[in-house]
Parts: sequence; C-alpha cells; structure tokens
Amino acid sequence: MPVRHTIAEQDLAKELDSVRPDLTTAYLAALPGARAAVLARLWRGLVHEPLPWVTSRAPSADGVTLRLADGRRLHGPPSDPWTTGATVAALELDDVAYDHPARLLTALAVPGGDRFATELDNSVASLALSRTAPRPDAPPLTPWDWEQRSPDGHPYHPGCRSRPGFSAAEQLAYAPEHRPLVSLRLAPVRTATVTGPWPPELHDGATPLIPVHPWQAGHVLVGRPLLPGPAAHPLLALRSLALDGRTHVKTALSTRLTSAVRDISPYSVDNALVTSRVAEQVAERLDGRLHIARTLAAAGAGTPDLAAVLRESPYVYAGADEQVVPVAELPTLLAPLPGGERLSRTIAFARLALEVCSELLRLGVAVEGHGQNLLAVVDADGWARRLVYRDLADIRVSPSRLLRHGFPPPPLTGRLLEDDPTVLRRKVFGCLLTGALGPLAGNAAALGTLLESALRGLPPTPDLHTLRTEPLPAKALTLMRLSPAGDQWTLLSNPLRP
Repeated sequence: MPVRHTIAEQDLAKELDSVRPDLTTAYLAALPGARAAVLARLWRGLVHEPLPWVTSRAPSADGVTLRLADGRRLHGPPSDPWTTGATVAALELDDVAYDHPARLLTALAVPGGDRFATELDNSVASLALSRTAPRPDAPPLTPWDWEQRSPDGHPYHPGCRSRPGFSAAEQLAYAPEHRPLVSLRLAPVRTATVTGPWPPELHDGATPLIPVHPWQAGHVLVGRPLLPGPAAHPLLALRSLALDGRTHVKTALSTRLTSAVRDISPYSVDNALVTSRVAEQVAERLDGRLHIARTLAAAGAGTPDLAAVLRESPYVYAGADEQVVPVAELPTLLAPLPGGERLSRTIAFARLALEVCSELLRLGVAVEGHGQNLLAVVDADGWARRLVYRDLADIRVSPSRLLRHGFPPPPLTGRLLEDDPTVLRRKVFGCLLTGALGPLAGNAAALGTLLESALRGLPPTPDLHTLRTEPLPAKALTLMRLSPAGDQWTLLSNPLRP
C-alpha cells in the first residue's frame, strides 16, 4: 500500500527537492520514525492528562483503553509517563488504526483539535528533517557544541519539533541541530527602552541597535529598515544564540515553538536586570553551588516582536578540566559510562539539582530547571559539581519567603511575583521532573529509584515533603495545546508513595 503523506510532509519534501535535493531521500526515510515518536508523545498526553472528553481509562494486558465522552473507544499500548524515546506504531479509534498523530486528532474531532492537528503535522515533518542532520562523533570542541547535538527536542511534548512558519530552507539555516552560523540583523530604534549598559557595538551613533533574528526580519518585521548584524551560533532554544564565548543574545521570535509564542514582552525588558539581581542575590546564599548566568542588558521597541536580551554565557563558569553541559544533554554525556558509574553520577546530579532548586525555592525564588535552562558544571570524570541557571524570564519570586529570610522586598511588580506555595512548587518540581530528572531516569521505576536515592539525607523542608508524599506535578502539554490558557497541570503517580 503506498504511503499517504500529509500536507506538511508533502510541502517540506517539495521544498527539499528545490533547496536540498540531497536530503530528500533521508527525510522521507525518517518520516515513519518521526510519526511514531510524536504519536507516542501524544498518547502519553491522552493517557495521563485531565482531558475533559476522556471519561475513563482502563488498563489491560495489551495496553490502555480510553472511553470518550461520545462513546467511542481509543486503544493503545501501555504508557509510562516518564519513558523517553518511546514510539507508537498506531492507535485504534473504534478499531480503525491511525499511524499519524495529526490524522488521529482530526478523527477525534475534539475542541481545539484542528489547530493542534496542524501543529502535530508540522512537528512530524520538522522532526524528520531534524533527524537528517549528521550526528557529531567527536566530543564537543566549542561551548555551543553541546547545544546542537540532539535532533529530537522536548522528550515529552507532542509539538517537540513544531516550527510553524519555518520553511525547509529556514530550518536548515537557523535550527541548532543543523549547526549553521546565523547572520543576525540589527534594527535601529531611536526611542528604544534600554535597561543596562547596551554595548557600543550595538549603537549607530546615539541610536540603539536591537538584534533581530533573520526569521523575524523576513516574516514579521517586513519593510522595517535593518542593518547587517553579527554572526551567531543557535542554541537549544533556537531563538537564543551565542555571539561569542562570553555573551548570548535572546531574540524575539513571533511564532509558537512547543507551547509558547517566543516573543519578548515590554514587561520582560523593563524587569530584566532587576530580576537578574534578585536571583543573583538569593543564589549567593547557596555557597557557590549555583551560578546565575547574569542578564547583562535588554532593549525593546515597546512591542513584543522587536526586543532582545543580552545574557552572560553559562560556559564562562567552566573551570580547568570542566565542561558546562545543558541538562538535556546529560544522558548523552553519561551514556558511554558503565551502568554502575552512570547511575552514581546521575544520582549525584539529581541530589545536587534537588538540593539547589529546593533551597532556592525555600529562600523565595522558583526557577524552571528544565533541560534548556539548567546546566551542570561537570568535571573530567562526569561528576556534577555545580549548576548554572539561565533565562530568568519565567521564574517566580515570592515576596513573603524573601522577607522571611532577610532579603529586602523585591523591586518588582506583575506576573513574576507569586506567594502561592502550590504554584511555586509546580514551577520548580514540575519543570525539574519533566525537563531533567524524568528524561535522565527514562521510566517511572527508574525515576522512583533516582528520587529515593537523591532525596536521602536532604533537609525535610515543607517543599521537599510534598515531593516525597504527594502526586508528582507535570505540565499537561497536550491539554495546553488543545485549550491554550497558560500553564495547566496533571498529577502523576508518585513512585515514592507506597
């Protein structure tokens, strides 16, 4: 039976035929695996998230059957919410098999499904293209090499590679896994809001020059006068790039990657330096176990689609014989080690991460310690010695906790302030579990072992008590795309509970 390609798959194949015909065969060969990988992520969400149109879930010897509100049944294989690298060949909706996540969503006909189906179609096609990138064999030689090694994106998100609005040529030119050198543009903005010392090289006389991603220049800021800018290396977040070994730039990108549109609000520009100083001040209490990649400056034109943030590179914190590795790439770093040694180093990292993030939370700062934002400083033997945290735009600051521990009231207003302990704990532990510890463990049983070992001996704070005794929070990634209303959560079985 001939393969029936979706619209996104066909469009991307036609573009490749035009711009990179040498990749077309590899791309088409990668499509079945990409479909199965995204379908597995979608099935995880359908089985484990509080979707209002799923009325029951019945496990059986051969998998799980979902009863839908309209009476239909959806059946698939067993689903472990912490498994990474899983694939699902097909799911059966009333005995009709669907091997493509977008076609399944269309058949389900649920609210928000058409929009999400388009994203899933894009995610499959882009993932297949990402998997055509040759994997590097040599150890990383430059700081950004670690950021460009994995083609698969978020380990649990069905939109792991959704890049709406990106052509095949643009993905090859801008995505980190293809290891390009990206030529930024510069927007002269005479009336720009600038916080911090904006560098002389980003001025035209007295006029600030705001770095612009070339995709943004070609799709959003069309017709705006722009100047040639510096060449930069794309990082894990795609719209963040390394200008050199010491400075990173975060650019506005007005398209939805995974769950969020990646622009930069005027609020973020206004509060960039203040937020950094608060986080740095609190991190000083951790006796060198955590470095904050400082925000150096920010500038914006008063709209979310034209702004940029300059940050200190986290790689400046590597000492002699040390590397700074994004947590998303720790499995790659540790994979060559024998099983026992790999487990010892994984537990050591998990203990350090839980200790640092929970202590920071106790003092009043909740960080999103997922695989992009959290980095480990590891020694030559692969032991995590310290942590680095970057990108402070989505942290939360608790005024009451800060005051309780002797810090002055934070000079902040708005969405960064939060005192609700449930919100703070979900921010910290939800991101740490789904972005770092879950992928490192690879399945629920291993995650239980990892948490039990890592938590042993840590102080019994109220926050860590909830981690030990209550269901584990995880972002409801599928629900968030079907019903976009900010962060939404699911509570998963805690392997530490009897």
